[in-house]
Amino acid sequence: MDARLDLLGNPLAGKLFKHFNAVGKVLTESALPAATQELVKIRASQINGCAFCTDMHTKEADAAGESATRLHLVAVWREATVFTEAERAALELAEQGTRIADAAGGVTDEAWAKAAEHYDEDQLAALVVLIAVINAYNRVNVLVRQPAGDYVAGMLG
Repeated sequence: MDARLDLLGNPLAGKLFKHFNAVGKVLTESALPAATQELVKIRASQINGCAFCTDMHTKEADAAGESATRLHLVAVWREATVFTEAERAALELAEQGTRIADAAGGVTDEAWAKAAEHYDEDQLAALVVLIAVINAYNRVNVLVRQPAGDYVAGMLG
């Protein structure tokens, strides 16, 4: 399977993604825990059907030492006992933020309040932008049908 558009080889796409990647660098350097960031990226990517991002972020999380058990249970996190309350709050916010069109009111006050119990304002800012950015990446990759399976941890920097 080939992508409809070579995002890595297209000069304009390269310029655009340079800015996306700059946001990603700020997020990586934020106080939002790295494990939480990867869990959120994985869950949003699963919901959006983004095979490339799901492949990438599960492999990046694995390379960073995340357990296979937790990676296998991200899709069913509500029933899994392996996530902290803070991670559960982040996953709920990620799901609601990803499924905005499914709910007339968007993200519920309850989901926001739960996240605010576990994260300070800077971490919440990082979490909100992380959810927005991974959704943008998911949409780009789904639009171009970016194939998955060949990603190697670290290959995109």
